[in-house]
Amino acid sequence: MMAVRSFLQAATVCGIVLAATINIAAAEAPFPARPLRIIVPYPPGGLGDVFPRALATRLAERIAQPVIVDNRPGGSQIIGAQLAAKAAPDGYTLFFGSVTSLAINVSAQKKLPYDPLADFTAVTFCFSTPLYLVVNPAVGATTVKELIALAKSRARPLTYASGGPGTSTHLAAELFKSMTGVELVHIPYRGSAPAMTDVIAGHVDLMFEGGGINYIRDGKVRGLGVTSLKRSVNAPALPTLNEAGVPGYEAAIWFGIVAPAATPRNEVATLSREIGAVLNEAAFRERLANLDIAPGTPEAFAGYIRREIPKWRRVIEAAKITVE
Repeated sequence: MMAVRSFLQAATVCGIVLAATINIAAAEAPFPARPLRIIVPYPPGGLGDVFPRALATRLAERIAQPVIVDNRPGGSQIIGAQLAAKAAPDGYTLFFGSVTSLAINVSAQKKLPYDPLADFTAVTFCFSTPLYLVVNPAVGATTVKELIALAKSRARPLTYASGGPGTSTHLAAELFKSMTGVELVHIPYRGSAPAMTDVIAGHVDLMFEGGGINYIRDGKVRGLGVTSLKRSVNAPALPTLNEAGVPGYEAAIWFGIVAPAATPRNEVATLSREIGAVLNEAAFRERLANLDIAPGTPEAFAGYIRREIPKWRRVIEAAKITVE
């Protein structure tokens, strides 16, 4: 009996030691030691989904860990942003944020359940891209000036699609309305992909969309202009709206990676370095050549977000946009 008791005691001690050893080993394992998740506030198929999926595939190869894309669309990106803000700040949950979720929503939404500055820590800027003003081929306008004239001459207003209330695609159109005096009816969707689908099908007349260049090239929509002050290198023949009859018009969208606030600095630095390495790869850039990819430090991205919030607040207040 004594021998059995001694054996059980020894086994218990060994078990405790083994468990402690495993815990210490896990704690000392280099980050990341398990799969990462990137919460994407867009439905599958659009620009906001294609980019993080391409990033996740290559990042997984670099860090030798799976990187899961978790699509959480809806609510002007609030659903995904809120989920990410409440995630454990351990570096294993990231959020693919944008000008909408990290800058526009602060002013456009009456009751925002997260604070872009207080609830997130910046990891790296990813890319920016102008929006493209596109119309269904059946719309009788081949230039921005013709579109403005057509909109003003119609008894029934033209319609425009957006990725949702308060999104950059919505604000770009509202800015266009305020600067030209035209009347357009807003048709919001849960993401840019379904919105563009209905523009192509002719259910909606026009849209301002970052991925519009691809549909222009395929002949599915007609491009009238770009929203940046400089012409896009991907469509040099397409004039800017500033050139085409709307002086001073400028709007663009940008995206970046953030993590929940209080994520350890070392983990943030590792993520920024590894993601930046992917974004700087020639093959990755070639695959997404239509985007202005420009990764940077967490500090630089944090400063950029702080500057963008008041900029878009002025646009929102001028257009009197409020999303319930």
